[in-house]
Amino acid sequence: MATELNTGNTAWMMVATALVIFMSIPGLALFYGGLDRAKNMLNTIFMVLTGFGIASLTWFIVGYSIAYGTDIGGFIGNPLDYLFGKSIGGLTNNGYPVSVDLLFQLTFAAITVAIISGSLVGRMKLSAWLLFAFLWSILVYPVIAHWVWGGGFLSREGELDFAGGTVVHINSGLAGLIAALILGGRKEKFLLPNNVPLVVLGAGILFFGWFGFNAGSALAADQIAGWAMLNTALATVSAMLTWSVLEILHFKKPTLVGLATGIVLGLVIITPAAGFVNPVGAILMGILGTPPAFYAVIKLKQKLSYDDALDAFGIHGVGGIAGAILTGVFADPSINGSAGLLYGNAEQVLVQIMGVIATVIYSGIATAVIMYVVKLLTGGAKVSEEKEIEGLNKVLHGEKAYNEITS
Repeated sequence: MATELNTGNTAWMMVATALVIFMSIPGLALFYGGLDRAKNMLNTIFMVLTGFGIASLTWFIVGYSIAYGTDIGGFIGNPLDYLFGKSIGGLTNNGYPVSVDLLFQLTFAAITVAIISGSLVGRMKLSAWLLFAFLWSILVYPVIAHWVWGGGFLSREGELDFAGGTVVHINSGLAGLIAALILGGRKEKFLLPNNVPLVVLGAGILFFGWFGFNAGSALAADQIAGWAMLNTALATVSAMLTWSVLEILHFKKPTLVGLATGIVLGLVIITPAAGFVNPVGAILMGILGTPPAFYAVIKLKQKLSYDDALDAFGIHGVGGIAGAILTGVFADPSINGSAGLLYGNAEQVLVQIMGVIATVIYSGIATAVIMYVVKLLTGGAKVSEEKEIEGLNKVLHGEKAYNEITS
C-alpha cells in the first residue's frame, strides 16, 4: 500500500470511473434500447439500469470482498474482508484511495450484469430479472474476477486479461446464452431496430466511455494507459470497417447498424489485450477477431435457433473468446512485459484457452443453476405469450417509448 496520495493517479481513476458509468448509462442502455422493438424499448432500458443498480449494491456489500479479499484456495476471496465497505480507508499501491478502486471495479461488475440483459429482452418477468441480477452478481461475477484479478488460480497461471475480456465479456456473453436457452425464446424472434440513430448514439457513447474502461485498467496515469487508449481506438475502427466489408460480401449492402455493432465488437475484442499489445497487433486483432462474431450473429444463431435477442453472446461471448485467445498471440513484451506466441511464448495461448474454458464452465453451470432457481421462485420467469405480443412497455411499466402530441 502507498503511504502518500498520488493526486494524478487519483484524478485519472475518478475520471475513468465516471467514463465507465457513462458508457453504461446511457451508452449501453441506448444501444440496446434502439435495437429492440418499440413496444419493448423501455423495458429493455429498464433491465439495463436495474441490472447496473443491483450489481452496484451487491458489489459494495460483498462482491468486492469475494473478488479482492484474502485468497481462499485460489477460488474466492474472503467475503468478510471488505464487507459493507469495511477497511477501504487506505491507499492502493498506485497511491489512489481504495474507495475509488472499489467504485472503479464496481462499474465493471455492474455493466457485466447489464450486458446479460441483451439476451433476455422481450419476454422476462421483472421479478425474475431482478432476482437473477441479484444472485448472479454475487455468485458468478466476483468469483471469476478473483480468479483473474484478485490472486486466484488464473492469475497464478499467468492469464492475460487487461480490462475484462474473460471476466466481463466471455462471462456475460456465455451467461446470456445459457439464461436465454433456459428462459425460452420469443414468439416473434425476427427483430428490426426501432431507432437506428439511437443505436449509433449508444455505440458512440460506448466508444467514448470505453477509454475509461480500458485505459483506466492501467490503474495509473502512465504509459500503459496511453498504449491502452491508442490500441482501443485502432482495434475498434478496424473491427467496425471489417464488419462492414463482411456485410458487403454477404448482403451486397453495408448497414449503419452493422457499423455500430462493429464498434462494440472491436471494443470487446481489444479489452483483454489493450495494455499488452502494440498498435499493429491491435489493428490485426480487430480484423481477425471480427469474422467469428459476425458469423455467430448471422449464421450460428439462425442455424441453432437460440434466441439471443440482441446478440450479447454473439458479440460479447464470441468476441471475448476471440480477443482472449488473440491476446496470447499478439502480446508484446516491450509494451507491458508479457510475451505472446509471436514473441516466442506459445504457452501463453494455452494459458488463455485455459482461462476461456474455466470461465465457460463455471459461468455456464452457475448461470444454469441460478436460472432454474429463478424459474422456480417466480413461476416460470417468462411473461405470458399475450403479454409478450402486447409489449412489455405497456404491460410491465404502463409507458410508451414514443407518445403522440395532439393539439
